[in-house]
Formats: sequence, structure tokens, C-alpha cells
Amino acid sequence: MVASRPNRTDAAKMPLLKGRYLFDRRHVGNDVAAGVTLGVESIPDAMASGVLAGINPIFALYAVMLATPVGVFFSSSVFMSVQTTSAMSLLVADVPQVHNGENAAGALFMLTILTGVIMLAAGLLKLGSFLRFVPNAVLTGFINGVAVLIILGQLGDLTGTSPTGSNKVSQTWDLIRHWTDINMASLAVGLVAIILIVTLQNTRLKSWGMVVAMIAASLLVPLFKWEGIALVTDIADIPDSLPLPTLPAFAALPALVLPAVSLAFVGLVQGAGISQSYTNPDGEYPKASGDFVGQGAANVAAGVFGGMPVGGSLSATALVRNAGARSRFANILAGLTIAVTLLLLGDFVGRLAMPALAGLLIVVGFQTLKPHRIDLVLKTGRTQAVTLATTFVFTLVIPLQYAVLLGIALSILLYFFKQSNRMKLEEWVYTPGQPLPVEQDPPAELGVSHATVLTPYGSTMFATARLLKDQLPEITDKTSRVVVILNLRQHDELGSTFLGMLERYAESLRAHESKLMLAEVGPHLYGQLQKTGRLQMLKARNVFKASDAVGAAVIEALDAAEEWIEARDSDRTPQG
Repeated sequence: MVASRPNRTDAAKMPLLKGRYLFDRRHVGNDVAAGVTLGVESIPDAMASGVLAGINPIFALYAVMLATPVGVFFSSSVFMSVQTTSAMSLLVADVPQVHNGENAAGALFMLTILTGVIMLAAGLLKLGSFLRFVPNAVLTGFINGVAVLIILGQLGDLTGTSPTGSNKVSQTWDLIRHWTDINMASLAVGLVAIILIVTLQNTRLKSWGMVVAMIAASLLVPLFKWEGIALVTDIADIPDSLPLPTLPAFAALPALVLPAVSLAFVGLVQGAGISQSYTNPDGEYPKASGDFVGQGAANVAAGVFGGMPVGGSLSATALVRNAGARSRFANILAGLTIAVTLLLLGDFVGRLAMPALAGLLIVVGFQTLKPHRIDLVLKTGRTQAVTLATTFVFTLVIPLQYAVLLGIALSILLYFFKQSNRMKLEEWVYTPGQPLPVEQDPPAELGVSHATVLTPYGSTMFATARLLKDQLPEITDKTSRVVVILNLRQHDELGSTFLGMLERYAESLRAHESKLMLAEVGPHLYGQLQKTGRLQMLKARNVFKASDAVGAAVIEALDAAEEWIEARDSDRTPQG
């Protein structure tokens, strides 16, 4: 059946099928080519992700086989490929429950399902907009840290050694110290894989070049009868059957909550990047929250059938889109391609050389590095640079689930730090005959018989009250018969600390025969002034409500201020 775009009535009845673009008969050839290409390429890529995660590679293959079609069906994005990713694989590698114990595999499946449930909840609760609070400096530090970890983590398999250490950095140092243990044949296989992958990706083979490179490099082992080189079958059995539903380890659930939250966060951030990069066939960008649902459903399906955690893959999405995909059928066919390959060529897959997989991951690691983004962040300012460096270092030296949470905490602290320092006071000076005011720095002191219009820009959080106080003109012994008008049009409410500071400033003005006026006060702020008693303190006649005409309330307040000053000056003028 051809799934054309449903009409409005059908879409209203079947929201899951709205804009599904499941299949387009006109472009079936494009979808078949793109789907088969992605499926073939995903096999070595998924196995490499399994190796990176330190688990049986078959769990990664099962995950991609199921997650790719399930994820694209439930996602808002027509083209997003939900697969294993390097960042998520490294997170899994740092979860001890999935590597130790009698039911480590069950703990892995439980972790995948729990990650999916969290993603589903985030999507159904429409939390996609919250990702905007994660600053680019945190993401850049984390992504580049992950890239370095991918490279360092494969040096052992590349060289045929087993370096020791508490983290990838210390293991690399151990490898350098014992460089004489390097297996040169293993290193040769890995280097050949790297050279072929880089070379063939720039030929007509493109994504198929990765598959060709893996096979060619692995054939060197039997061709030259090299010994001591690990194969995939040495670390895991590759079955020639499809997976069945598997019972997860529910007992491990409490210990997996934190890693699942971290995995969900990383997966959702990666998925959001795809949502912002690729439009659907109708020209509209997919909704991030809708893609959260797709990733969540994909993880639940992968966990039930014995797979590892997955997320939106930017590289796989780019591959299937550039290969000509026109509908969701391309990603669905990619999953079917993996299933057929496992059934027919499982034994051949098991003969791939581990150094070749390591070479593939090293290439992926270098491609993941984003030096241009680092340069941009470093040029942005000291705070951003420190945030990037901190996230990068912690990504390298502590378990990734904690590094992710540190990044989240940093982003929150950075946000509040910025808000607490965003307060700039400007004076608006009106010139006769000029309809618009001139903006300048406020005066240092208040003089005599003068109306001053001040506009505060920035947050009105408690931390900014002191910043505003320091910028307000000083009230001196010479101050008399002046009016300070605060233009509050951009502020819907004021914090209690802010209100307290304004009250004290108003009292100081009154002590010098002067007053404070508020202009451009919106309905919500006016109600706040009433509830807190500040309206009574300031007197309602000194508070001017905002209207649709921007600046009209300021002019009204300025006229009232000048009239009040003129009256006070007249009282002081001696009668003849």
C-alpha cells in the first residue's frame, strides 16, 4: 500500500500517521538504494560500537536492526536514523553493572529499556524546548572529549595489547611506557583499515568503502597467516538467527537510573541536532519532542529484544539522506538488511579482525572532533572557554555519566551566572523637536529641579538588585526637587530584593524633596505592586501603565514630573 500524505480528517483520527511518509512508490528505487547502503554500512559500525561499549557486538547489531525501523516510524523526523552512537557506547562502557555479575546482559537490556522510558517521558511531556538551556560550550567540550576517548580507547585493539589504568588517558600512558609489547601485525591490519577507509570514502564507493576496507584489512590475517590477532568470534559468538524477547534484570534497576538519565540526555541532545538539520519532505523541520518519542520507542524495542542503548545518529541520518532516501521506508529497509545479513552471513561477520574495527573507530573519532567549534567557543569569552575546558577534562578523567551530569550542572550554573550579571542602566534624554530619545550613561549624581528617565536592561533577579543600585544616580546633600522615572516596559515582574531596593531609593528621594515614578508598567507588574503594598507606598499617581504605544507612558510620566517640579520651584520663588 502506498502511504500518501493523509488528509486532514484522517490525520486527526490517526495522529501517529500524520505526515508519516512511510512509503513513496514514485521514489522506491531511491529508498531501496539508501536503505541497503545504510544497512550494510551499519553492520561494521554497530559492531564497532559494541566493542567500544565493552559488550558483545551482537547486542549492538540487534539494537540497530530493531531501533532503526522502530525509531523512524514513531519519530517526527522522516529521515532520522536511530542507531548506536559513539558517545552512548562510551557511557555504557562506564556502567559496571552491564559488565560484571551473572546477569550482566540482563542489566544491559534493563538499562536500554529504562533509557527508552525516560526518552518517551521527555517526548510525551514536550520537553524538547529545554535543550536550549544547554550551552554550546558544554556540548563542544563533551563532544570533543568523547572524540578523544574514542581514539584512545581503541589503541589497545589496534596494537594488540591490553594497557591498564583507571581511565583511557592512564591506559594510553601505560601503552606508551610498554610500547615494545605492540603486535606489529595487529598494528598493520589496523593501519591498512584506516588508510582504506579514508581513501575509499572519497571514491565512488563512498559509504560502501567502509565495508570494503573492513573486509580487505581482515583478509590480511589468513593471507599472511598472522597469529595473535583477535577476531570478532574471539570475543563473542555471532548467531545465525534473529533475537527473541529477553527478560531484563529488574533487580539492577535502582543502580541503572543515573546512567539511564545520562544516556537519555546524550541521546536526546544528539537527536535534537538532527531535528534542526534535516527537514521533512513537506519542508518543515521535525519537532524535537516528537523525535524524543521515536528514540524512546526504539530503545524499548531494542531492550526487549536484547540490544544496547541507541539514539539519533547524525552520521547515519546524513548517510541515508545523501544516499537518496525519500521516505521512512529507507530506514525500515536498513533494519531488514541487517536481519538478512545476520541470517545468511553471520559466520563471515564473526571473522572480521578486531584491529580493523579499531581502525574504523579511530577514523570515527577523528571525524567527531570539532576544532572549528572549539575555536568559536574560545573566541566567545573567558567564561565560555572555562566551561568548555572543564567539561572536556572531566569527560576524559571521570565516568561519562558523571561528566554528563556535570555538564548539565555547569549549563544551569552558567545560565544563572549570566542572568545575575545582566543589568545595564541607561538614561533616555528627550530633546525638544526630536520624537525619539537619545540613550546614554546615567548621571553619577542627581542635581536640582530635573527629571531623569532611566531604563534598566536585563534580569530583575535578586542578584541583579545590587548591580542596579550601584548604577543608580547618587542622591547627595544638594539633591532637591528631582524626579527619577524608571521605564519598566520589558519587565513583567520584579523580585522581592529588587522591590526592596526600589523602596529604599524612593524613601531617600522623598527625604530630599524628590520622588520616584514608574512608567510602562504592565498588568502583571501592576498587580504585583498592589499585592506587595508598593503601589500604596509609591502612590498610584506615580505609576503609569503601559499601553500599545511604546514609550507613551514614559512621555506621560515625564510631563507629570516636569509639572510637579515646576510647581515645587514656584513655591520656592520669592513673591514681589
